[in-house]
Amino acid sequence: MTGARARVRIRVEGIVQGVGFRPFVHELAGRHGIAGFVGNDAEGVFAEAEGEPGPLDAFVADLNRCAPPLAVVERVVAIPAEPVGTLGFAIVPSTSSTPGKARSALVSPDTATCADCLREMADPADRRHGYPFTNCTACGPRYTITTDVPYDRPNTTMRDFALCADCAREYADPADRRFHAQPVCCPACGPSLSFLDAEGKPLEGDPLETAASWLRAGRILAIKGLGGYHLAVLASDGPAVARLRERKRREEKPFAVMAPSLAAARTLVEIDDAAAAVLTGPRRPIVLLPRLPGAGVAEEVAPGAPELGVLLPYTPLHHLLAARVAAPFVLTSGNLSDEPIEHNDEAALARLGPLADALLTHDRPIHARADDSVVRLVRGREVPLRRSRGSAPAPLTTHRPFARPVLACGPELKNTFCLARGSRAFVSPHVGDLENHATLTAYAQGIARYRRLFGISPEVVAHDLHPEYLSTKYALELAEAEGLELVGVQHHHAHVVSCLADNGVAGPVLGIAFDGLGYGPDGTLWGGEVLVADAAGYRRAAHLAPVPMPGGAAAIREPWRMAAAYLDAAYAGDVPELPLMARHADRWSAVTSLARSGTHAPLTSSAGRLFDAVAALAGLRDTVRHEGQAAIALQHAADPSEPGSYPIDISDGDPMVLSCAPLIRAVTDDIRRSTPPPVIAARFHNALAEAVLTTARTLRSRTGLTTTALTGGVFQNPLLLTTLTTALETSGFHVLLHHRVPPNDGGLSLGQAVIAAAHA
Repeated sequence: MTGARARVRIRVEGIVQGVGFRPFVHELAGRHGIAGFVGNDAEGVFAEAEGEPGPLDAFVADLNRCAPPLAVVERVVAIPAEPVGTLGFAIVPSTSSTPGKARSALVSPDTATCADCLREMADPADRRHGYPFTNCTACGPRYTITTDVPYDRPNTTMRDFALCADCAREYADPADRRFHAQPVCCPACGPSLSFLDAEGKPLEGDPLETAASWLRAGRILAIKGLGGYHLAVLASDGPAVARLRERKRREEKPFAVMAPSLAAARTLVEIDDAAAAVLTGPRRPIVLLPRLPGAGVAEEVAPGAPELGVLLPYTPLHHLLAARVAAPFVLTSGNLSDEPIEHNDEAALARLGPLADALLTHDRPIHARADDSVVRLVRGREVPLRRSRGSAPAPLTTHRPFARPVLACGPELKNTFCLARGSRAFVSPHVGDLENHATLTAYAQGIARYRRLFGISPEVVAHDLHPEYLSTKYALELAEAEGLELVGVQHHHAHVVSCLADNGVAGPVLGIAFDGLGYGPDGTLWGGEVLVADAAGYRRAAHLAPVPMPGGAAAIREPWRMAAAYLDAAYAGDVPELPLMARHADRWSAVTSLARSGTHAPLTSSAGRLFDAVAALAGLRDTVRHEGQAAIALQHAADPSEPGSYPIDISDGDPMVLSCAPLIRAVTDDIRRSTPPPVIAARFHNALAEAVLTTARTLRSRTGLTTTALTGGVFQNPLLLTTLTTALETSGFHVLLHHRVPPNDGGLSLGQAVIAAAHA
């Protein structure tokens, strides 16, 4: 005998489309004996469920408790309804937005191929044996193929691939793991590979086998992936890697390497359990890890670097190609340096044809760009350096809701933008450096896509204070065109609040923001800052003493100029003879005169420029070919066993000023004593950590604040980050580090959005 029946209307919010949630609900209903239906709409998942009260309550509870692994359930709302005697449970067609309701459905990030699909691909008896587009509800393309929500096949770039009878049967079978898997396909009905020469002419033979043989022969290939094209070359072939560098115009910046398997990766880099978990997880980022002696990659892959960026195959195509090549190969963004990754087939042929010897491509369109994400592990925890494929567009939940929708336009370098509404902040995938028309176009297209996809019409636009940033100019033009409120946000304030939002902390905190450059309201270029800050405001509590940047941007490209400026200031012009001066004797007097003149020599408190100066003094880098190269060389050179340090004078004013003149004189003395660069580099790192610790202790006594936030591009440096974090924690501070967005400018837009919301 059955009891009385009950019915509820259910709304599920979060990442619940593209993750097998409707099939999960269908299976769950059968398990609990529940009747009703479930469907997708532009707000998420809706359902109605009817059954006996006990099983019905258990069904609703299990919607969150037992959700699929890729789902992120933010909220389940169940409202009582009148029972209607429904029999059976069905997945119903998706619906468009409810009138008056903002679209709020979330789009799942792309996910690495699951173990079940890999087993099918490896099984000669399976109809998907060796098929490079195999996927199911647990894996495969999502964001990069999604054109609209709700997430259904007609709203993806798979819409033109009609299901064959076998795939249609899987799609409709509740017992099949491809039940309502939107990108489902097979060799009979899905995308297919082709191998083209550099002119776009198809070449005969099996595309995978041909591509593998070309890679093994030292050829350069353009390979169409999930979020764009990559350029690939055998990692052990030095001359081939050098050709790629020349063609791509990427002189020295390290390339990432794809290893065929975790076992193969272990022959290249040191991998502990934490690193193995990240490498093999569903996001599959590039992971920076210590390079092993004798690793089977050419020096040209990462010149002079003790680390390698390694990733494992994350699509069926990568798995199949890597198995055939059976050796590590470079896999780098398919573009010219400083341009966005190519994702359009026609543009890729035009732009990458001159760079590659051939193209391994396919006919599934990519709708949205997404570069590979990059992370490093510090003290066993991930620190993201580039947040993109596998992570975006998953939203970040903020501790305080946004009262009005916000667009944060981000910085100039390592740009991301952020759209925010409610308690969700949607930080874009990595855009790149906004220094050319192609990247600016990709940036504007990305903002338009996010606005449409998530249904957010901003009322407030946040931007950096630097008037010449292209992102600032975009913000001003958009605000004028659409009548939006503008909020200018100081660069380092945004960095600190980004770290607060990353950790769900309101503040205030002692924010230690060390980076290259950011526009200061006093007209100088900041970058070595300690701020007392929360979202509502900030106070500059301490900073590095400003020095001139002789030649402006030229001092970034030529770190020896910063060394000259620091030496000239430290010795009041009477600088002892040093190898650095001899190396640049022809321009030394002109550069130091420029520094003193104040003309075309803006003052900066930048910690990044201090790293540059010491790197040049120590003989590590006089010039750089990519951002941060001198600072990275200084970090890599440091001997971690060296306990020594250098003095830094700290004033007792408000703000406190950290003068590095004593440090520069001490470094000079060590150079004149022929102290090895590893000792100098270590003493420098120790000095900076000790000075920050001393400053934080003093500010704690003045403010009562015991929480610090470490942010800015300098804190990509694992040596400084670990040394300072340990010192602060030992001294009783609670230390906030980035773990969801990068400490560099790639995380800046999140901070801008939160600050704009507080002001608006």
